[in-house]
Amino acid sequence: MTVNGKKPKAEPAPPTTLFLFGAHGDLVKRLLMPALYNLSRDGLLGDGLRIVGVDHNAISDADFAKKLEDFIRTEAASKVKGNGDNALDPELWAQLAKGISYVEGDFLDDSTYADIGKKIADSGTANAVFYLATAPRFFSEVVQRLGSAGLLNETDDGFRRVVIEKPFGSDLATAEALNACLLKVMSEKQIYRIDHYLGKETVQNILISRFSNVLFEAFWNNHYIDHVQITAAETVGVETRGNFFEKTGTLRDMVPNHLFQLLAMVAMEPPAAFGADAVRGEKAKVVGAIRPWSLDDARANSVRGQYTAGEIAGKPLPGYREEANVAPDSSTETFVALKVMIDNWRWVGVPFYLRTGKRMSIRDTEIVICFKHAPYAQFRDTEVDELRPTYLKIQIQPNEGMWFDLLAKKPGPTLEMASIELGFDYKDFFEMQPSTGYETLIYDCMTGDQTLFQRADNIENGWRAVQPFLDAWKEDDGIQAYKAGEDGPAAADALLARDGRAWHSLG
Repeated sequence: MTVNGKKPKAEPAPPTTLFLFGAHGDLVKRLLMPALYNLSRDGLLGDGLRIVGVDHNAISDADFAKKLEDFIRTEAASKVKGNGDNALDPELWAQLAKGISYVEGDFLDDSTYADIGKKIADSGTANAVFYLATAPRFFSEVVQRLGSAGLLNETDDGFRRVVIEKPFGSDLATAEALNACLLKVMSEKQIYRIDHYLGKETVQNILISRFSNVLFEAFWNNHYIDHVQITAAETVGVETRGNFFEKTGTLRDMVPNHLFQLLAMVAMEPPAAFGADAVRGEKAKVVGAIRPWSLDDARANSVRGQYTAGEIAGKPLPGYREEANVAPDSSTETFVALKVMIDNWRWVGVPFYLRTGKRMSIRDTEIVICFKHAPYAQFRDTEVDELRPTYLKIQIQPNEGMWFDLLAKKPGPTLEMASIELGFDYKDFFEMQPSTGYETLIYDCMTGDQTLFQRADNIENGWRAVQPFLDAWKEDDGIQAYKAGEDGPAAADALLARDGRAWHSLG
């Protein structure tokens, strides 16, 4: 982060042994190892880093390192900062690979944790991070066994931290149970509940833009803002994740984590300082202020959709029920649109509309702040009989940036207006290096900064807000069809139209 034109020097992370549970999974190969390579290239990992894969497959240390290298070169090259024509700098990778080793073992076998303890003892440092890149069913099991083996005990000479991926529970009850399980064997300051959306530069920039530019605060409230839209649109389907997705669905997969984190960034009150406790406290407050709908209100303020066969960019695509490992009569949603209200002074009366789905027309994650109409009595007896609202668009991906949509007079003898955009595209102002989005989060975990990680109360508040939708859908499992390549079912448009509003066009 640059402050007043000066970029503080980031120190290398302390010597750490990083254990990657689920070492043969896509998360490790596609995202975590490229992120670690990028951090090493940026000089943010010291010579004391040790990377230990943990999984049930038998493989030697050298073969495991070579497997990771080959995958990055062929499948994840676009995510790393290369060297000329090489996806990987040979010398840099060789240095990183020297610290890569492997533990073969069952996650549910206590002997695996004895072997992990030996790795720590032989590493030369007492610092250890345990990254659970596993199926969610293993989260509590792995943590309990780490605790029973004494591997979570911190000393003055060494920290012990656990990184847990989403989904963090499948509803409020399971999230509360998982939090309780974790807190039996370690403290909250040791738990890093990760959401890769928070590693994106444009997400972090929401806080900087809001709280370092005084003009934003003047209109960032219900006096000037009519409503807020948050969209996470994907063109991909479920790909190879049919088994997982059938049990999860889009609401559980996206809303209580990704979309609520974006909502919290937009709606939170100014923190007393940019420390982890202050920022996470304000985020938890605003998510906790989301109005708990009754079951009838939850049904009225939500839309569930599922994609059918269609096409994107001229390519024919199957419907969700024709995807691998999906039931032919599945009622799992691949699209969700919700209306939520935040019951506090700043946001009372301002609806937040959320939508997210697969096989939509384009890939686009954006936040649109829609302002109220300006008074237009002064334009009476002109060609302008009604002014449309203006907006601020914050695009998270793929074209990172921020734009104000304003109205201006068109040249000519009559009073005609046209839309113009003022703003910036990240790539025009900053050098955008290839990344996975995990670099900042991994570095923060190793250095002990929890600002971008979710706290237990934030997690539970998020599930508390979506629980009425889950309960309502159990009783009424109506699901709306939309073709692949469309931006959700017609009912999603009707959700806003009944309030006299419309979705912002994607892109």
